[in-house]
Amino acid sequence: MPKDASLRKLFLEELRDAYHSEKQLTKALPKLAKAASSPELREAFEAHLEETHGHVERLEEVFGLLGEPAKTKRCAGMLGILEEGADLIQSESKGPVLDAGLIAGAQRAEHYEMAAYGSLLAWAQTLNEKKVVDHLEATLVEEKAADKRLSSLAESGINEDAATGGEEEDEESMASTSSSRTAGMRSGVPKPRKGDL
Repeated sequence: MPKDASLRKLFLEELRDAYHSEKQLTKALPKLAKAASSPELREAFEAHLEETHGHVERLEEVFGLLGEPAKTKRCAGMLGILEEGADLIQSESKGPVLDAGLIAGAQRAEHYEMAAYGSLLAWAQTLNEKKVVDHLEATLVEEKAADKRLSSLAESGINEDAATGGEEEDEESMASTSSSRTAGMRSGVPKPRKGDL
């Protein structure tokens, strides 16, 4: 058995994992875009969806260059990240807080992919698979750029809007609770609080 046979096997397994991961993202990104209230965030998700379709095609080219069938291997890591994002969309109302959470979830996905493509690129270089290095490097560059864009959106106001929006809701809730208690006291019977029930 050649010395690099086990690394090549790992390389192919991780390529199949990345292929499954990218295909899952092509299904998830439209849902993230739909859930986003910020037009800039929606646009970022839509733009990365186009890139992700390109990543799928690029991986198919990589398999072809390696003389291997383009097959997926279930990527449990990405599925877990995407499941957390779906849970967030179900549990949080549309607005800045959800947008901040969507950015955090999308960045988890980007960091996962950056780690995967970084390893794939290093292994391709070690295995002297020069014909696929450029493909993997191009995708890694795009993943890093997507992550940077998400950070920029968070820092340019989405996180601040989420913090401010959360405070306003708390103040409204406190004012409402305070006025209902006062009204209850005026009638001589205090209204029960949630903790009292």
